[in-house]
Amino acid sequence: MGGCVSSSSSSTCSSRSNGERVSHECLGISMFGRKRIRRSLSDPATALQHLSSIPNRIFTNGKSRTSCIFTQQGRKGVNQDAMIVWEDFMAEDVTFCGVFDGHGPHGHLVARKVRDALPLKLKSLLQSFESNRNGNPQLEAVDPDKDQVMADKMDANWREAFLQSYKAMDKELRSQPNLDCFCSGSTAVTLIKQGSNLYMGYIGDSRAILASKDENDSMVAVQLTVDLKPDLPKEAERIKQCKGRVFALQDEPEVHRVWLPYDNAPGLAMARAFGDFCVKEYGVISMPEFSHRVLTERDQFIVLASDGVWDVLSNEEVVDIVSSAPTRSSAARILVDSAAREWKTKYPTSKMDDCAVVCLFLDGHMDMESDNEEQCFSSATLQRYHSDNAAESDDGHSSEPSLQRNFTVRSGEENDAYKRAVVEAEAEANPESVVTEDQKWSGLEGVTRVNSLVQLPRFSAERPGP
Repeated sequence: MGGCVSSSSSSTCSSRSNGERVSHECLGISMFGRKRIRRSLSDPATALQHLSSIPNRIFTNGKSRTSCIFTQQGRKGVNQDAMIVWEDFMAEDVTFCGVFDGHGPHGHLVARKVRDALPLKLKSLLQSFESNRNGNPQLEAVDPDKDQVMADKMDANWREAFLQSYKAMDKELRSQPNLDCFCSGSTAVTLIKQGSNLYMGYIGDSRAILASKDENDSMVAVQLTVDLKPDLPKEAERIKQCKGRVFALQDEPEVHRVWLPYDNAPGLAMARAFGDFCVKEYGVISMPEFSHRVLTERDQFIVLASDGVWDVLSNEEVVDIVSSAPTRSSAARILVDSAAREWKTKYPTSKMDDCAVVCLFLDGHMDMESDNEEQCFSSATLQRYHSDNAAESDDGHSSEPSLQRNFTVRSGEENDAYKRAVVEAEAEANPESVVTEDQKWSGLEGVTRVNSLVQLPRFSAERPGP
């Protein structure tokens, strides 16, 4: 494992396997798009100001040409989950999808910030790689079966794009003057589908699965990501080498958390995350895991979801629910409804977690039921909606006073400090943002997590004596 890097640096403890910088010359991505689109959105800072004018980008409950998305607030406070589907991301056959699960006092703001900024950073890097490459600008995508060497170089460039964009995202969060990410952060599971190629980057415990048909034409679930939790051996080793501690509390022995060396805080239930700078010196990193998969005709759909779904439903159950939905447009909503019922059944004494779901159908088709039944809000539509309903949240639900969510961060104080922090964060945020390993992990069936509040951790000024 790599050594620790001070929080003043732009990266932290890591075990990067491809340490050398990858040349831009072999990135075959020029089929990505029309120059007029690339030029207008080449600067992420400028593009952020024009998100509402970007077509085919949805981030609230609804559907698109090839997907449906849905989020529902749990019973722990403001909805801290965010999601996005951006079709025609770089060209007509390219789609970006992502789910982001915030945690901590300002987690909802972090998740929404990442949702908006990360795709632009990734897009800008890919455009930069393309503009610097030599050769034919109309180079077609490489077929790995025909040219494995070139395919490996392309994979290396895609990996570099994901690594650099995640690094830049975390660096931006650290420098945000109006967003305190010291004890707040977010997961991310992101993918780019380009034709039959699927490129993925992820941190935290949000998950993506693939539904595919086996030789008997039966639907099976294939897990595409690993839940990057602190009890994974390689994650725990890195954290401990960086002087962080990993252990579970007595009242929730199944949930391992990350703790500071000399304080029982913050109790982060994941090994990688955006933000959470209080533990970035102690082994928690924002470097994503990257994977590339070539899709086949047997592959049917992909589901991305936050842990509010996976904590109560297995991969196989999720595939069954989505594939049996009466309409594709309703699949994400039905999946969230099913998770909500399971929370009540399996954890009757616990408060339901937030849930966010993206269902991407790989054949590129959606059903044609009335738009009145399944309304798809574009970014421009949502902007007008917010101007008329400033008090409502991103998912269309009115915000309400509530307690903070649990499970991801935990310490021993009362929740009064948190309530004050949320009020201050909402006052500072803009109207759109405010309101509201390598081994397979299944849903936490039969595991009961103690319902507790997320509080701001307390850092002592003195270290304990020997």
